[in-house]
Amino acid sequence: MSENSAGDRPGDAAPEVRMWPARRKRRRLRRPAHRPRFKGPSFNRVLPNLLTMLGLCAGLTGMRFGLDGQFDAAVIAIAVAAVIDGLDGRIARLLKGTSRFGAEFDSLADFLCFGVAPSFLLYLWSLHRFGGAGFIPSLIFAVCMALRLARFNASLDATPAPKYTAGFFTGVPAPAGALLALFPIFVGLEARALGLPWLERLAHAPLIVALVLIGTALLLVSTLPVWSFKNFKVPAPAVLPLLLGTGVYAAILLAEPWAAFAAAGVIYAGMLPFSMRSFRTLRDEADAMRVEEDDDS
Repeated sequence: MSENSAGDRPGDAAPEVRMWPARRKRRRLRRPAHRPRFKGPSFNRVLPNLLTMLGLCAGLTGMRFGLDGQFDAAVIAIAVAAVIDGLDGRIARLLKGTSRFGAEFDSLADFLCFGVAPSFLLYLWSLHRFGGAGFIPSLIFAVCMALRLARFNASLDATPAPKYTAGFFTGVPAPAGALLALFPIFVGLEARALGLPWLERLAHAPLIVALVLIGTALLLVSTLPVWSFKNFKVPAPAVLPLLLGTGVYAAILLAEPWAAFAAAGVIYAGMLPFSMRSFRTLRDEADAMRVEEDDDS
């Protein structure tokens, strides 16, 4: 007589149901995976602020190079800060990462990189020979840069300006002001490279450096309309010459950087009268259209 298993007898416990490994694996895969979610701004909103931070570090590094007497590296650091300043705002608008914090942070970085650092370098370059009196032009430049940036921030909350003013800055913008202020250093470094001691001494003359600093400071706080190039349209026949000219300038910048920077300052300063004439033309056209609309009504 065959033996019966314990589960076959009445009153015994029911046999244990075993789950095959494949079925258990399938059931494990069906469980929803929970990923941790972190609260905070997206990377698109942080990236422009990271670029602004890099520009701020470049400006501070330029001041450190100036203390070591390495003025060539110092002006390159400020040029890098200017390039970053031109990128962070555009990237913020492209990624839709603009914020009030980013605007304020950018203004503070601009004040240090283009207001404090250039005036500090020029004081070390030449103006320290006059002691406390030599610090006055540097002080005037830094104060005017702060006023220019404060006026720009205040204009963001002001009433909308006429449409014809959209392509213009009020006064010279901060990076361009730093470029104009550093013109004596560009000339002095190029004169040293070319072996022209008389031109190098002229670039170190405290009176000339003071005049350049104060003149640039007045351009910063002026109401002079200056092209912003944001909405600047290039005529079709001028596209090819513009590309060729940019390529030539890039080659000169790599071969003779100080001459290229000095030439850029001269070209920018020479462009200011044409910018003012263009603004007056647009203003007169807008006034004429407004008069015609009033007459028609």
